Amino acid sequence: MSPNEAEQGSGGPQQEVMHMNPRIEKDRQSILDAQRTGKGALFRTYLRLSGPGWLQSGITVGGVSFSSSLYLGVLAGVSMMWLQPLAMILGIIMLGAIAYVTLSIRQRPLKAINEHVNPVLGWSWLLASMAANLVWSMPQYVLGTRALQQNLSPNFLGAIPDPWGRIICVCGILGVCITATMFYGAGGRGVKVFEIIIKSIVSLIVVSFMGVVIKLSFVPVEQGGIAWGQVLRGLIPRLSMLWAPAASVKPYVEAVAPEFRAYWTKLIVGQQRDVMIAATAAAVGINMTFLLPYSMLRKGWDKYFRGLAIFDLSTGLFIPFILATGFVIIASASQFHTKPAPGFVADTEGGVIAGEPAANLVGAYEGLLSNRLKSQLGADAFAKLSAEEVKKQSGNLPWADRRMAAMLVKRDNMNLAKALEPLTGDFLAQFVFGLGVLGMGISAATMLMTINGLCLCEMLNRPLKGWTQRIGSLIVSVGALAAIFWNKPAPWLAMPTSVFCIILLPIAYIAFFLLMNQKTMLGENMPRGGRRLLWNVLMAIATAAATLVSIWSLWSRLGGWSIAVVAGFVGLIAIAHFMQKGKKATATT
Repeated sequence: MSPNEAEQGSGGPQQEVMHMNPRIEKDRQSILDAQRTGKGALFRTYLRLSGPGWLQSGITVGGVSFSSSLYLGVLAGVSMMWLQPLAMILGIIMLGAIAYVTLSIRQRPLKAINEHVNPVLGWSWLLASMAANLVWSMPQYVLGTRALQQNLSPNFLGAIPDPWGRIICVCGILGVCITATMFYGAGGRGVKVFEIIIKSIVSLIVVSFMGVVIKLSFVPVEQGGIAWGQVLRGLIPRLSMLWAPAASVKPYVEAVAPEFRAYWTKLIVGQQRDVMIAATAAAVGINMTFLLPYSMLRKGWDKYFRGLAIFDLSTGLFIPFILATGFVIIASASQFHTKPAPGFVADTEGGVIAGEPAANLVGAYEGLLSNRLKSQLGADAFAKLSAEEVKKQSGNLPWADRRMAAMLVKRDNMNLAKALEPLTGDFLAQFVFGLGVLGMGISAATMLMTINGLCLCEMLNRPLKGWTQRIGSLIVSVGALAAIFWNKPAPWLAMPTSVFCIILLPIAYIAFFLLMNQKTMLGENMPRGGRRLLWNVLMAIATAAATLVSIWSLWSRLGGWSIAVVAGFVGLIAIAHFMQKGKKATATT
């Protein structure tokens, strides 16, 4: 085995890999020395050697996380602050298990899953990760483009007529992402440069949103400031929000005529569920489960780095994710929750509407009212109305209904920045906030390209570097086309893409759950006694939660057909299992 192969994480005896790469041997010795010195030295060593956890953060602290956090704030205020930390904790449990298995066996995981668990699970994991890369790349470019046009350069890039303005922005973002990804594809020192770039961008994102929240903390609550007591109470889980609107929204629903309260309740609960699913999917996606093991193998880590892997996930993934998403929820809730978008409805019934509505919200607002009118007239009668009649009758709906529509209209980063401007000033609201949003889009888009490069290498059984990795990265660039043609509020594209990706997540969780219990593969590295029981209990909880959310999402989209989809997939797994078992039996005889 060559040193390059060892660095790429190819299979082979662990001792051989360990001693043929002087850099890894040096890092391993640093960990052993630090363990003997004390916790302070170990902390400093772990901090210096960390990397893959920050790469995970680069993808999860992205456009999907921003979008779901923004809408959590709009719909539920700070009452769902608990959701993303809980989803991330469950995700880190599984990522920790993936790290443990990978660093113990030093094999490329696809081969391990195919040989020791089930090839259907293995190849499904790979293909689902590639599908998630493509689907999730779209909202990143849309969000980054809108941040450039609306927040950072409205007088230049925002003034160029579309589609040319969008094309210029997309090309700029794509150029940055490709350049950064090429460092990773180069291997060696390029990987270190890439990790530094991602760490810097993620840190910039957190600092940007933190600056906005700190400024809001000094604004009185009645003027749009932050009620920190409510924020802390929002960390208490409230599962009732799966079937009921947030408590703070109920008075506004009750102000509507009794016969239409069910309509608004169903709409709000449906949106809450979609955003909760999106937030859960954004915490740990199936493509993140692919990135982690291969990024660790790429660095040459082995079983002596298992403690570093857990530290890396805790500091490089959990902390930045919780801070960034939490700050967005807090800022969004302070400005939008239960507050009608300006320019659509008077503050009081019979009052005068003040100001003009934001142009990007008019279509969404009118859509909500026309759907409300349709529920009143019935589908057949509604279909007979002309567009002018729909608009006229929708505008004549009761004030309470129009207020509900103005409260629920989907807003984006431009609307949030505009709302913050009087409180934080133009610099924080537009430049700093816009920089954070742009950083989210760039970091996630870059990581999605990187993951897809690793996926293509694994699919073709090639080394995890070089032109195969670069070509795989460029495939995801087609997601940039979404930024040119998507005309609705930018963050909302993340909702349907996240629902698609959460359906795929249990594939990875089940595969590694089973892999963690393969004694013939792990050998002496198999957890024993209480540690094994703890691992299995935690993995069972995380896997069960992901599976329930996945089935629920599938059922809500396909209804009875979801049973056929699940049954078909399970059937393929069973067929592959018995075929694999037959081959092993034949080989032994």
